[in-house]
Amino acid sequence: MITRMESNAYGKNAINLSKIHRYPDRHEIRHITVNISLQGDFETAHTIGDNTKILPTDTMKNTVYALAKDHFNTSIEAFGLYLADYFLSHNPQLSIATAELTEFCWTRMVFDGKPHPHSFMNGGSEKHEAIVIQDRQSISVTAGIKDLLILKTTDSGFSGYIKDQYTTLKETEDRIFSTQCDISWKYLAPSPDRASSSDQVSPSDQVSSLDQVSSLDFAGLYSSIRNNLLHTFSEHKSLSVQHTLYAMGENVLKEFAAVGEITLKMPNKHHILFNLEQFGMDNRNEIFNATDEPYGYITGTLVRDKAQ
Repeated sequence: MITRMESNAYGKNAINLSKIHRYPDRHEIRHITVNISLQGDFETAHTIGDNTKILPTDTMKNTVYALAKDHFNTSIEAFGLYLADYFLSHNPQLSIATAELTEFCWTRMVFDGKPHPHSFMNGGSEKHEAIVIQDRQSISVTAGIKDLLILKTTDSGFSGYIKDQYTTLKETEDRIFSTQCDISWKYLAPSPDRASSSDQVSPSDQVSSLDQVSSLDFAGLYSSIRNNLLHTFSEHKSLSVQHTLYAMGENVLKEFAAVGEITLKMPNKHHILFNLEQFGMDNRNEIFNATDEPYGYITGTLVRDKAQ
């Protein structure tokens, strides 16, 4: 039997890193995890045990910590770009370098209305994520939010759906809408050849040079996109999770020309109206049974329609 290596990759996962920025009047804490994955000319390591082209994964870990000292100063996207480029430029046997970064949220403690200079508390389940993929010709950058738990108590309904012999769900025009969503978007690099109108670009434009993509204000974009998503969720008159998912993605594509594609995963965290009639009591949308499982799982990816 003849076999061949179709593809291969290796790397170091779960590199847990914290960095303190020490200013005269306060400290800032950054807490991230980093995954590094390398693809390239490693076939002989598999076939004959030749490790001469293998960069040890322990070295990858040490490199991340060492480079963080001088190069993890702004966004995780910018740090991911530096890491991917460093591994690719220092290892000619590589064809692709991927850096996946997750940042955990910490919020400053506040006492008597005054933020404490060096004490923090966990910001909840929400995390900021970024994926940088660089090969010898191009770079792509994806950013996003993971485990964003949001809820609104009205402006949400669900009716007009299929009903068969197994349907027990009652229609409602006013319900709790809660979801713990994962949202990711792919950035487009600025280009003088690209028209300013955001509907004249496509997902195929999502790769670029290091200089092009590095010019993006990742921190500012992330904050603005996150706020846009939250505002749309809050203000949208929802007829279903699908309805609001589309509105959230559509508004991001309308408002941010730097985004070429957005994917939303929105599990429905059900709050089911509890039957108080069995106790001779009315339930006027006040008492709910909050359930974790099972749950509805709704996803969608939006891109700009080039035909428009």
